[in-house]
Amino acid sequence: MLKPENDPMGHAITDYYETGSAGNLFVYSDICETDEIPVPYMFRTFKEMPTLEQKALNLCHGEVLDVGAAAGAHSLWLQNNGINTSAIDISRLSVNIMKKRGIKNVHCCNINTLSADKKYDTLLLLMNGTGLAGTLDNLSMFLKQCSSLLKSGGQILIDSSDLIYLFDSLDEIPKDYYYGEVEYQIVYKDIISKSFNWLFVDYNRLKLTAETNGMKCSRIMDSKNFHYLARIIL
Repeated sequence: MLKPENDPMGHAITDYYETGSAGNLFVYSDICETDEIPVPYMFRTFKEMPTLEQKALNLCHGEVLDVGAAAGAHSLWLQNNGINTSAIDISRLSVNIMKKRGIKNVHCCNINTLSADKKYDTLLLLMNGTGLAGTLDNLSMFLKQCSSLLKSGGQILIDSSDLIYLFDSLDEIPKDYYYGEVEYQIVYKDIISKSFNWLFVDYNRLKLTAETNGMKCSRIMDSKNFHYLARIIL
């Protein structure tokens, strides 16, 4: 679990919830220019969500596990629409805010070590859910762990982007590692996260990995910058 001193996003979410404003949340990576996450975006309503997210939420059914729920935007909408939803995040600060926002079932835990004693109909992994796998080599194990949490016939709704669009020619694509493997670090005020690996995976590799592990994978919809939503079922 994240310690508060290494949890810039959790602090940003807390500041915004408690005061209505927050400073800049910067994301540094080894592959592109510094990005900035608008903290109010973490509290977006359904109408403010991209069409891809709206589609994913509308496909949720049964008992849902919202993985990496952050401020709980998706969980809150699902809960308010009568769907039995549990939210998890590795940030204790974020979990605390989700509870204050009225989300009933919230737990501070890591999807990679979550016990399979409890099963779900839907696992929801948005905002580049494949990132939680960390690396391409770990994707197979990650999908196996996710599938172990599903009831028979359950589904994983997950999104990612093919970072091929960042390269002007095939000659620019790295040869010694997968181009979708990114190293991130997040900064908020004077709070700096530890560096962590994050995986963006092209759809064909996601589909191949899922099918190699006995799952079915389908592409639900596409968005800009080669962003896509996929559904994986047992």
